[in-house]
Amino acid sequence: MSSTTELNQPLAKDRWSLVAVAGMLSFVAMLDMNIVNLALPDLSSSFGISAETAQWAVLGYQLPVVALLLPAGRWLDQVGARSALLLAVSGFALCSAAAAVSPWASWLIAARLAQGAFGAVLFVLMPVLAARSVRPQLRGRAMSVPATLGPLGAVTGPALGGLLLDHLGWRAIFLVKLPVCLAALLVAHRSAPRGGRLRRPDRASLGDAALVGGAVAAVLLALTLSPGSPGWLLLAVAAVPLTALWLRRPGGRPVASVLRESGTHGVHGAVLALAAGFAAMRYALSLHLQLDDAVSATATGLTTLCFPLGMGLAGPLGGRLADRFGSRPLAAVGAGLTALGLLLLVPLDADWSLPDIAWRLALAGVGMGLYGGPVQSLVMSAVPPERIATAGSAVQLARSLGFALGPALATAAWGLGGSDTGGARAGLGLAAAAACLAALLLARHGRRTAAPARAN
Repeated sequence: MSSTTELNQPLAKDRWSLVAVAGMLSFVAMLDMNIVNLALPDLSSSFGISAETAQWAVLGYQLPVVALLLPAGRWLDQVGARSALLLAVSGFALCSAAAAVSPWASWLIAARLAQGAFGAVLFVLMPVLAARSVRPQLRGRAMSVPATLGPLGAVTGPALGGLLLDHLGWRAIFLVKLPVCLAALLVAHRSAPRGGRLRRPDRASLGDAALVGGAVAAVLLALTLSPGSPGWLLLAVAAVPLTALWLRRPGGRPVASVLRESGTHGVHGAVLALAAGFAAMRYALSLHLQLDDAVSATATGLTTLCFPLGMGLAGPLGGRLADRFGSRPLAAVGAGLTALGLLLLVPLDADWSLPDIAWRLALAGVGMGLYGGPVQSLVMSAVPPERIATAGSAVQLARSLGFALGPALATAAWGLGGSDTGGARAGLGLAAAAACLAALLLARHGRRTAAPARAN
C-alpha cells in the first residue's frame, strides 16, 4: 500500500501523536539549519582545515536535500508511510551521531551528505504527516503544529548552539538532536498505522537526483574553490546542460510546466534570491564575529538570534496584512525591509557593538517574517488546485537551493573582499544585493500581473 493511499484512507480516530512527530521533526530540521553554521570556526580549527572546507559541513547536508527533494516525494508515493518514516528518522539520527564522533573532516562531510539524504525524505513527510493524521476539518490546526515548532527550532538554534560550543564543544551540536529524534522514533513506531513496505527508488528518480545534484555540486564547488583560483568558476558552466536535461525529463517537466503556466518565474527567483541572501549573511556574520572580532559562540548566537526573533514576531502579522492589502504588495514590502536591514549591515566596522548589529538583524528578520506567508500564498493562488503540490515542491526547491548557494557565494565574495572586515563586508554586500533583487522581482511581478487585470 502506497503512502498516499495509506494516508488518505478513512480515519478511525485522529492521530495527534503523529502530528506531534511532524512538529518534532520540523523543530529538528530548522534547529540543524541554524546551529551548524555557528560551529564552522570550531570545525576549521579542530580539523586544521580552511573555512572553505569546513563550510561543507553545511553544504554537504544541503546538497542532497536539494537534489532529492522532488524524487523523495515520488518515492514516498510508492512506499509505506510508516516504514519510510521510521527509516528516515533512524537514518537522520544515526548520521548525526556519526558526525558527532568524526575523527576527520572527510568523515564529517560524508556523514552530513548521508544525513541530507534522510533529511530530504523528512522535509517531504512532515507536512503530509501532519495533514493526513487528522480529519479534514482539523487539518488547519494540525498544520499549525509543525509551522510553529519549525520557527521555534530556528529561534533556539543560535542561542543553544552558542552555549554548547562554548561549554561542550562542536560535537555536542550534533548530539543535541538525538533525544528529539529518539522521541519521534518511539512515538512513530507505536502510533503510525502499519502497512506498506519499502522499495527501491525507480531509475528515473535516481537519474533526476543525479542531474540536479551534479548541477548544484558543480556550482557549489566552483564558488568554494574560486577564492584560491578564479579559474574554478568555469566549473559552474557544467550546471547548464545538466539542468536543461533535467527539465526535459519526467521529474523536471512538471516543475517547468507550473512555472510556465502560472507565470511565477520571478516569484520563485525571489524566493531563491532571498534565501541565498539570508544564508550568505548568516555565514559571513558568524565567521566575522568569531574569527575577526573574537566574540564567543554564545554571544554570536544571541546576536544572530535577533533575526529569527524578528521573523517570528512579524510572521503572524504578515498573514493578516496580506488578507487585507494583498499578497503581492506585502511580499515586496517584506523583501524590501529585509534588503534594508542587510544594506545597513554592509558598512560593518570593527567599532560596532553587538547591539549595533542586533537591531539591523531584527529589522531584516521583520521583513522576512512579513514576506514568508504572502509569497507562499502568491505561488499557491497562481496555480490550479491539482498543481498545488507541484507548486509547493518548486517553492521548497528554490528555497533549499538558495540556502545551499548562499554560503558558497559568501565564500567567493569574502575571497574577493580580502581578509578581516573587508571580506565580511563583501559577503554582506552580496547578501544585501540578493535581497534587493528579490524585492525588485516581486515588485515587477505585481506590476506585470496587474496590467492584464486593468486591460480586462
